[in-house]
Amino acid sequence: MNGASASAGPGAGAGAEGPLVYKAWKGSNVFFLQGRFIFGPDARSLFVTMFLIVAPVSIFCAFVARELMDNFSYGMGLSVMIAVILFTAYDLSLLLLTSGRDPGIIPRNAHPPEPEGFDGNAEVGANQTPPLRLPRVKDVVVNGVTVKTKYCDTCMLYRPPRCSHCSICNNCVERFDHHCPWVGQCIGLRNYRFFYMFVFSTTLLCLYVFGFCWVYIVKIRNAEQITIWKAMAKTPASIALIIYTFIAVWFVGGLSVFHLYLMSTNQTTYENFRYRYDQRANPYNRGVVENIKEIFFTPIPPSKNNFRGRVPQEHGLRPRATNGFMSPNMGRAVGDIEMGRKPVAWDEPRMAAEIGDLGAGLSNLLEDKDGRFRSASPDLSRDALAVGGSLEEQGSSAMNPGRTSWGVEAGR
Repeated sequence: MNGASASAGPGAGAGAEGPLVYKAWKGSNVFFLQGRFIFGPDARSLFVTMFLIVAPVSIFCAFVARELMDNFSYGMGLSVMIAVILFTAYDLSLLLLTSGRDPGIIPRNAHPPEPEGFDGNAEVGANQTPPLRLPRVKDVVVNGVTVKTKYCDTCMLYRPPRCSHCSICNNCVERFDHHCPWVGQCIGLRNYRFFYMFVFSTTLLCLYVFGFCWVYIVKIRNAEQITIWKAMAKTPASIALIIYTFIAVWFVGGLSVFHLYLMSTNQTTYENFRYRYDQRANPYNRGVVENIKEIFFTPIPPSKNNFRGRVPQEHGLRPRATNGFMSPNMGRAVGDIEMGRKPVAWDEPRMAAEIGDLGAGLSNLLEDKDGRFRSASPDLSRDALAVGGSLEEQGSSAMNPGRTSWGVEAGR
């Protein structure tokens, strides 16, 4: 099922029991077996990928491997079929391990972070809190190299190094490599190893089928003493599989070689296409051997999301005082945001209710004894009201200047 609410990580807060995390998930993911498996929104492509693997293997078993069982002595022909079935099952298990697990999703924050070093009690001016904007990027030092980390408006957090927000799954993913449509999942910190093993094993499976198809053709030629072309004409299934696997191996084989290069230099696909380390040092490159060990021989970190747990509910939740701080993208057009989606930088239902209450309060304050003023916009600032000095001359009561248009108490 596909959810639309909260992502909760460990330590997100204590409180009453809420809905299950996978049922209240804000991302675009699809869950199966009560949150035990998490897929991307394009999980249907997984069935296409499985068909492209199972269909040619089934044809191979029916028309090639079965015939080879009678052409090899000592039961060697049977081993050809058993090997291809086991290899296919192994390949499909790697596909599910890649597509059905958390790729390294970082839980979202419930509120925007406050800037470091801000003193909420400091006096900022004439009874007014300035709407300060969170910095768009922060500098982080990685192995002596300064790396910029960006603020994510959707997840309301500063992304760790090598993390990026996937616009398809709508999640921030650690060590984001790319979103693969063939597996219907993001490729990141927790499933990159299985992704490469899947691609490489698919390459070997293509070569296996390709090779034994030629073996069968050669056996036909030798048994009937005919040319290779006539032997090929006697087994059209082998010809179809040879063409199919020849084309497929260029894709999966090329992908295997490309990702082998990325692993040896400790890059991700996203970094290789977008940043390039040609003109600057790669802070993550520790040498070929250490880079390969990092991918295949280091423990996979546990998921930061308990999809089958409960979403913590905060008791007595009140609008959090943000001291006038705004998201880096607040006020920008939607098209300017990296995600290409509407930013969810604040709790919109609470904010709408709070602004409505504020507008009603300001309307009552502006209404004088004769009932001349019946409404006022909550966006009117103190300076704009001060220009209309005639209000004070007519004996209207003074307004309380302690709140800004965001409902945050000034000076706090």
